[in-house]
Amino acid sequence: MSSEGWRLPLLLLPSNHLSMVCRFRSQHLKVLLLAAAAGCVWSVSATDTSKVPLADGFDYPVGKPDGQGYYVFRGYWPNGHLGEDWNGNGGGNTDLGDPVYATGDGLVVFSQDYRRGWGNVIILRHAYRERDGQVQYIDSLYGHLDRREVNIKDIVKRGQQIGTIGTAHGKYYAHLHFEIRKNLRIGMARSSYDKGYSSYHSPRTFINAHRKLRPENRWHPVPVNTFSHGESPQAANQEPPKEIRVPKKEDNETKRNGNLDEALERILEENRKIPEVTDEEMDGFWKKLKTKLKAKRDARK
Repeated sequence: MSSEGWRLPLLLLPSNHLSMVCRFRSQHLKVLLLAAAAGCVWSVSATDTSKVPLADGFDYPVGKPDGQGYYVFRGYWPNGHLGEDWNGNGGGNTDLGDPVYATGDGLVVFSQDYRRGWGNVIILRHAYRERDGQVQYIDSLYGHLDRREVNIKDIVKRGQQIGTIGTAHGKYYAHLHFEIRKNLRIGMARSSYDKGYSSYHSPRTFINAHRKLRPENRWHPVPVNTFSHGESPQAANQEPPKEIRVPKKEDNETKRNGNLDEALERILEENRKIPEVTDEEMDGFWKKLKTKLKAKRDARK
């Protein structure tokens, strides 16, 4: 991007922040402004960056690379189920302990036994180049794991095993809960952010559109420490980073994409009206499912 391309986002910053921005190294400034161009609506510390290899594509997180031997029990829908539940074809706990793989090259930004219905959780941060030439960022989340095999700050490669399928400490039948997020602020605070397409991708839709990207063999800076204060073990002993507000872009995807026809706009709008599924409703769903499966097994005896 030419130097002229950076001027407009700078003009959107308050004057006191503008003077601060000018003192930062160019690569940190570029991370902020690329984030603004990508429509991200989170604040980041301008000095908190790490370099990651640009992803050369994305694969499914189980049965690599194409999900062989697995199916999606529940998919993504806005304001409802915010990811995909991947199950082994054998059902029940037949996939307990099966390997879980990184969907693409990236950086581990969260690795913790979060409990609270989640169990072990890993979040990876990825940088990739879209077909328009812009570098974009996403987070991929892997939940309910039985075991974690990576730590915060680890660099991982596409297809590298990062953990195993679990049950969230016996709360559910074994499966992988998998999310892909546009908003890098979410972390484990999902209730604090929009639950629609401005914050999330439909995982399979995103992966299918980015299976193979041009290999570049280069590293790119990404913002880190973007999650809400106190969500990771490391955060407990840290002062909240000084923040610069990244200028907002329009969050409504139907406005950003003028080529969406009216029928698709209506579908997206209806999806946004679907009520959020609460933890209590999820507990009830899984209890009923377990009871039905047990009854079917007993009937076969």
